[in-house]
Amino acid sequence: MLRTLPVDNLIRLNMKPMADINCTFDQHGDPNGDRLLLQALWDDLRARREFLTSPYLPACFAFFIHILLCSPFLVFEALGCFWPRMHFYRISRNAEPLGLCLQRWVDCFWRIFIKYLTTILPASALYQSVRNPIFPELAPSWRVLIAEVIACLLLFDALFFIWHYSMHRVPWLYRIVHQAHHQNRITFALTAQDASPAELLSLQVLALTSAWVVGCHPLSEALFHLLNTWLAVEDHCGYDLPWALHRLLPCFGGAPFHQAHHHVYRGNYAPYFRHWDWLCGTYLRVREEAGRKHGGRTMRRRRRRKSLGSDCVCMCTYNKA
Repeated sequence: MLRTLPVDNLIRLNMKPMADINCTFDQHGDPNGDRLLLQALWDDLRARREFLTSPYLPACFAFFIHILLCSPFLVFEALGCFWPRMHFYRISRNAEPLGLCLQRWVDCFWRIFIKYLTTILPASALYQSVRNPIFPELAPSWRVLIAEVIACLLLFDALFFIWHYSMHRVPWLYRIVHQAHHQNRITFALTAQDASPAELLSLQVLALTSAWVVGCHPLSEALFHLLNTWLAVEDHCGYDLPWALHRLLPCFGGAPFHQAHHHVYRGNYAPYFRHWDWLCGTYLRVREEAGRKHGGRTMRRRRRRKSLGSDCVCMCTYNKA
């Protein structure tokens, strides 16, 4: 005779698998809350796994994203040739004709394109061919995503500070690797990647190492690389805009912070945050060094006085001799 179970037991049996599912999702975030949008996005990306594992995708994506993020600042440069109000936000460059401005951008574009074509593309293709990417089924929660991206940015900032400081302290390393980047004493957005092939490769290695050490989800890693590109562009844009990230979050240095480094070739070695330069005594006061209201004249006067002072010391020494 078939024995029936009480209704309460049936409910318990039906609810037990759901409890197990909820416990599984609780380890990665609530699927009906903060993970729903990310999970849909991640499922769509996983469906294109073959395309995402293409050996040529990372270099091509990095190049086109860099150009895309630089394009608004090219518009600012062009508007500045006709609307003097835009010069108020410039850090140190005076107005120039539109033709000269466009020529400067075109020359920089071709330098970066050739380096990507001859160095970054083959190197990234080789790396992708030996890499074994992992595509987990679950997307990270928003909390995990934000935490992993912040951890990657902080680690990359520390690694870059050490590498950047070393390049300025070791003469042969500066000449071979970093000197090409400092040909742009006055930076603009495209110059973020206007560097030697060796330096571009080293920055890729630092970014990949940061993501590997943190052990972040592929979605977090992709967002980290995207933010990394944007922060580099903003640091080199040459504009102190009121909505810039360093004005919203004072822990960031921003364009004035990095422009001061390009002016005096020392100090402000960290790419994004200020704390390492504060702790190591290499912080330059950007308000005095690159005040935007004076269009960089304050820094030039200081450098001129410093050079004149050095000449006077040399002349006095010569006279005494």
